[in-house]
Amino acid sequence: MHFPESPDRTSKVPRFTFGQTLPEQKRELVENPLLERFAASRKALGADRYRPAYHFVNPEGTLNDPNGLCFWQGRWHLFYQAYPPEDTRQHWGHAVSDDLVHWQDLPYAIYPHPENCCFSGATLVEDDRVIAMYHGTEVGNMVAVSSDPLLLNWEKLTEGPVIPMLNPDGSKPPYRVFDPCIWKKDGVYFALSGGTLPTGAGTQFRPAEFLFRSTDLVNWVYLHPFVEGDQYTMVGDDGACPYFWPIGGRHILFFFSHMSGGQYLLGDTNQSGDKFRVTQHAKANYGPFAPSGVHAPSATPDGEDGVIVLYNMNSGVPVDGWNQIMTLARRMTLHGESDLRVTPAGAIKSLRGAHTRRSDIELPANQEVVLDEVHGDTMELQLEIAPGKAPMVEMNVLRSPGGEEVTRIQFFRDRGYVNRDQRERPQQSFVSIDTSRSSLLPNALSRAAETAPVLVDPDEPLRLRVFLDRSVVEVFVNDRVCLAVRIYPSREDSRGVSLYSRGMGSTASILESWQMESIYR
Repeated sequence: MHFPESPDRTSKVPRFTFGQTLPEQKRELVENPLLERFAASRKALGADRYRPAYHFVNPEGTLNDPNGLCFWQGRWHLFYQAYPPEDTRQHWGHAVSDDLVHWQDLPYAIYPHPENCCFSGATLVEDDRVIAMYHGTEVGNMVAVSSDPLLLNWEKLTEGPVIPMLNPDGSKPPYRVFDPCIWKKDGVYFALSGGTLPTGAGTQFRPAEFLFRSTDLVNWVYLHPFVEGDQYTMVGDDGACPYFWPIGGRHILFFFSHMSGGQYLLGDTNQSGDKFRVTQHAKANYGPFAPSGVHAPSATPDGEDGVIVLYNMNSGVPVDGWNQIMTLARRMTLHGESDLRVTPAGAIKSLRGAHTRRSDIELPANQEVVLDEVHGDTMELQLEIAPGKAPMVEMNVLRSPGGEEVTRIQFFRDRGYVNRDQRERPQQSFVSIDTSRSSLLPNALSRAAETAPVLVDPDEPLRLRVFLDRSVVEVFVNDRVCLAVRIYPSREDSRGVSLYSRGMGSTASILESWQMESIYR
């Protein structure tokens, strides 16, 4: 394959070649200059009160999309768009974990050239190597491979893009060359390239994923748009950061819309596997992705018929030297044909410290019950409550003693949409994170309440699993929905927790809390 000459875009970031065995690599990493620099940066930035303790945040500079999450030789690998200080074009940053919770920094993985920047992409794990396919800005989609124990050494298969942005004659192809993902079926590689297609109504467009096929990773043939029957996404959405994986006998397509944020489609492939028929849709954020919202996904199979996914999150207050963070890793599973469940993934319990437990807490109507023994800003909380006939129940967290600052997690039973075709559970409930009073800071950007529909059976209690991490609130609701936002309390005493039952009384059967340890110690 012939590639036109491109300008020298070699990165200014130091680059190292590592040995091919695990003992060699561990020895070489001990005194690696980049890791020494990362450690110093973590120490300096760790004093920021809004920098999370147990949600992953990169060691230096700013952060964007997570990329290429995968499991290789017994370890989880997370890549992400990083901006090194001496060359702030996007490189692929890299971290490794044994348990999806404790992450160890590794040197930058993929460096730009011939592309100008290394944008988002995915990985495919084979028996003897890991394949990374990603977007190289100004040239097209690239492929790199690695086979060493810690995925430290990456080699690009070609001197240029395997899917160029332009045809050989300089014309534009009938597809968008952008964020890709990759998988393999019956010995053949398939790839998606994210983009849009016109709706036929003026300049409006809808999300599209363009399908390619290859037998050697170098020569790719364009087939057609991949998704059929998408009646769920909105005009103006696009299909960035796609990840397409099997789940529970069906398939799920995660993607990011630059208009409305992270979301996914559930459906089935045809017999040849080259068309995806959509039957269901849901979102990862329930409002704009910025400020303070969930952004783009990175996903990989968990080996047990589920999928592990995490997202980056945007900031809501300017900070010095860093900005975005990652959500906790989430495990998604499919029960039956359409019941998707979401739970925290990995060894979350290993972070638990001091513990409190209360049971049978009576909540009189319209009276806030402050839990004096429960307070903190790096906690896990588990609440089980029977709302009864109360129109709304809520848990208040990061609350100042006088309520000047508070973040409200609210549940509205049977106040959602009514699906007349759903006979057993026709009406949805709503769960909401209201951050309108979370901060008194003048530069904390306001955000409308993050509100998600959730199906809860009439006799089923509300079960909340809440993770507080300095500037993060992440809430799992009955294993069916997860909401996450960034918050910035200004007061040092905004650490309290209370419960409230609106209109009528209710009972909290269990409330447990744990202080959470840092993953960076």
